Parts: sequence; C-alpha cells; structure tokens
Amino acid sequence: MAPHRLWRDREGKIVILDSSALMMLFEFSIDLEGELTRLLGRYHIVVPKPILEELEFLSEHGTGKKRFVAKSSLELVRRYNIVDTDDVERGDNAVFHLAQKLRGIVVTNDRELRKRLREVSLRTIYLRGKKQLALE
Repeated sequence: MAPHRLWRDREGKIVILDSSALMMLFEFSIDLEGELTRLLGRYHIVVPKPILEELEFLSEHGTGKKRFVAKSSLELVRRYNIVDTDDVERGDNAVFHLAQKLRGIVVTNDRELRKRLREVSLRTIYLRGKKQLALE
C-alpha cells in the first residue's frame, strides 16, 4: 500500500472548506466539527490559501452582515491547515484542483462547484435544511 494511503487511513478523510462553507457556519449556527464527525468519523480539515485571502478581502471590504461573517470565519479558519495552491488558481478553481490532487471531500454550498466535483467523482458535503450537513 502506498505511504499516502496509510497516512490518510490514520488521519481520516481530507476535508476541504470553501468560503461559502465557512460563512454558512455563522449564518446558520452549524457545528462543523460535530457534523463532520457524524458524517465521516475521522477527518483532517484543510483550507486553500486563496479562500483565506478571499475571506480577508471580504472582512475588509464587505458590508454589513457579510463583513461580520467573514471576520468570524477568518478567526475559525486559522485553526485549520492552510494549503498553498497554484498562484494562478483562485476561489472555486483552487478548491476544485486541490480536491482533485488530494482526493478530498469538499464542504461547499456552491451548486456549480458541487456539479463540477460530481462530474469527476469527488464527494461533497453541503448544508441541508439550514440545520445540518449532508454527504453527497
């Protein structure tokens, strides 16, 4: 068995968060870690660096509730591993390519991103009924 497979089995599944996932946690009071444990058991959360940069931009230049939620999301995201990606990739593309590279499960509410991930047989987790996460 390849070494990366052994590591993944020990650490659990790799979960990649996008900005919509991070912000929904505060908009709908979702317990991310509790929900991920319920769905996956063991997991390891990573966040692409462009997502961190997107949240930083929104926390400085956003307005109203979006600005507040982005600031709260920034505090949370710093607890997880930030992964550098190709400098050309931004937003959804960074998440998509990182998911392909790591064979990770993406937490997102972005329908287009979920569709792209499904087309390449990658799993997603999304908000269902404004109160819990569902694995697709």
